Amino acid sequence: MKLSLSSYTLLALTLAALLRHRRVESFMVNPITITTIHPVRYSALGTGTALYNRHMVADDDDSGVTTNDDAKVCLITGASRGIGKCIALELFKAGKNVKIIVNDIESMNEEMEKVCQEIRDAGGEATAITADCSKRDEIYTMFQQAIDQYGKIDVLVNNAGIARDGLVVRMRPEQWQQVIDIDLSGVFYASEEFLKHAVQRNSGCIINIASVAGQIGNAGQANYAAAKAGVIGLTKSHAREYASKGIRVNAVCPGFIATSMTSSLGDEYLDDVAKQIPLGRLGKPEEVAGTVRFLALDPAAEYMTGHCYDIDGGIAMIAA
Repeated sequence: MKLSLSSYTLLALTLAALLRHRRVESFMVNPITITTIHPVRYSALGTGTALYNRHMVADDDDSGVTTNDDAKVCLITGASRGIGKCIALELFKAGKNVKIIVNDIESMNEEMEKVCQEIRDAGGEATAITADCSKRDEIYTMFQQAIDQYGKIDVLVNNAGIARDGLVVRMRPEQWQQVIDIDLSGVFYASEEFLKHAVQRNSGCIINIASVAGQIGNAGQANYAAAKAGVIGLTKSHAREYASKGIRVNAVCPGFIATSMTSSLGDEYLDDVAKQIPLGRLGKPEEVAGTVRFLALDPAAEYMTGHCYDIDGGIAMIAA
């Protein structure tokens, strides 16, 4: 059956009317713009999706296509000091279109606010959200607050961690469990919440801060080494599970880095350690942070997933 010109016109008008009652989304998966059209049924969507859609804004043109804010929102756990603080500052320095969420436990509120204020003073945007990363319910609340404020999270850096050292025969059960709860379970819980939102956008990046101790072990750190080995396993598993969704997952494995955590080991011990490192010194937090920035925000890293990057001066190399 042939359609007359007026029939084609009627068909076009009908299609236009239908599209006015549907939601058109456009979002960037660098360097391609993907547009999807589907009915607006918020009741069938999760809370995160509804909040994400609420933050979408219309373009200035008359196409009716909407685009989300192209700023990168980065959440860093355990970011009030040390490596975490350096990561937060480094990600901010990568561009003014980067927004930072600083996380730590309640007792670190003052330090968190100082990190945020440093970013704000430099012209950036930062928010502090308190959560204990060993507690799943607090992690859930943290993500809800972040999504409510920014509409999305593009990058998750699982940095929160502790050490409770001791030889195996002297290690108390609570020493073992505290480290596992924060250094391993916390990474799983935070990644779980992040992935729930990232799969809806077919985009996202997780960077887990593991350790070379998870690869080669370390005397007196059975709990820490076991947790970090688990983080490496999680990294590879999550990378395999979510690569098809456009989500990248990598790990950074620092060696001995000059922070408050390593300074407690004593100068004599650290001098001996430095002599065993091929590059002859301890690492700097900024060197770890620079690697995280590259994996998180550099376009050259967009084809990299499922890998662990050692920032260790070569110590894992000679231990292999």
